[in-house]
Amino acid sequence: MTISPLLHRPRRRPAPEPSRYRDVLALPNVTRLLAGAVIGHLPVAMAPLAILIAVRADGGSLRLAGILAAVYGLAAAIGQPLWGRLLDRHGHRVAIGATALASTTAFLALALLSPAGHPAPAAVIAAAAGLCTPPLEAALRVLWPHVVESPQHRRAALALDACAQELVFIGGPLLVLGLDAVTGTVLVLTATAAIGLGGSALFLSAPPTRTWQPVPTRTHWLGPIRVPGLRALAAALFGAGITLGALNVVALAAGERHHAGYLSTMIPAALAVGSLTGGLLFGRRTWPGSPARQLLLIGAGFLLGSLPMLTDPAPPLAIAAAVLPGLFLAPLLVTGFHALDVLVPRSTLAEASAWLIACLGLGQAAGTALAGLVPSTAPAGTAAVAAAGAALGLFLLLVTRRHLTLQTPKGVRRGSAEPLTGSR
Repeated sequence: MTISPLLHRPRRRPAPEPSRYRDVLALPNVTRLLAGAVIGHLPVAMAPLAILIAVRADGGSLRLAGILAAVYGLAAAIGQPLWGRLLDRHGHRVAIGATALASTTAFLALALLSPAGHPAPAAVIAAAAGLCTPPLEAALRVLWPHVVESPQHRRAALALDACAQELVFIGGPLLVLGLDAVTGTVLVLTATAAIGLGGSALFLSAPPTRTWQPVPTRTHWLGPIRVPGLRALAAALFGAGITLGALNVVALAAGERHHAGYLSTMIPAALAVGSLTGGLLFGRRTWPGSPARQLLLIGAGFLLGSLPMLTDPAPPLAIAAAVLPGLFLAPLLVTGFHALDVLVPRSTLAEASAWLIACLGLGQAAGTALAGLVPSTAPAGTAAVAAAGAALGLFLLLVTRRHLTLQTPKGVRRGSAEPLTGSR
């Protein structure tokens, strides 16, 4: 009896099925953690506009309003690595609970103060409100490996996380405008305080925030920023932040130039829609290639997507063009955060995540400032700042790609709890 050679052929391993977001959301505590992080992070998107409205309603100048909003934004970015380190060492309740209470108190004080009559105290309070922004993004990033065990589902969870943050920056300003129309200016800052505190409380009510324990370890005073791979990612996200900040100025200038004020909100909204779409598509499957190669390809797409704005397109085309860089923004963040699992020691994951968040925010501030220096009569100039930021990010990824190449030491499996590159 002859056996067919077909029976001896090894079976091919089936390709992994695309991650379904509903499967990830069905896991215990995922929805509560995401909801708490989104609601608790809303003040970051609400506060700049709320401060602007409060100062103008109090009779203050647009210059003062802009300074206070910028002080808040810069302080919010600077404080994140500090609170990330606190989270790594003392856990969620200390880091998030303390910062949420301090930030809420500062917002309430700013609501009761006359910012136009007391600009210096208002600046100090705005800085305190920003500096004490709870590290919810970093806190959620630390919990994902404990809540979502499958690596494939974890990538989908990171994509949901990145997309949820886009909802924050879409919904936050709209919420401020709605509250201002319904309740009045003073209550806008009060509501901002209450929303932030409520979201932090919801996040802390999830059981994983109580069961997760910091890993006791001795670290250098510089923390994970000593790791070359983290510095490479942080620098690349700083460049991406320049693009995002400059595009806000591009939108405002285009609205004035084309007598279409709606562009100042529609272009950022289109960028966010693109990021939502790109993040959801990217997180559905596992992509081939190393993280370094993926980051280079995504960074190249982000740069190419920013180039159409150089042509100063007509309003409908400008809105469509803003979607293009957005398609690559969330995938860039997802891949960067995912690479941290093997680039830095697990005991410093929160601080490392906070560094990426901080550098993206600092880049946005720099991009807004640089694009603001360009005369409004030079539309290609502001768009060039946005493209230059994306080019800078891609260049930094290219020259530092060897630090992003994950090499598995002997006796350590990729994806294990032990750090790989940069752990020495």
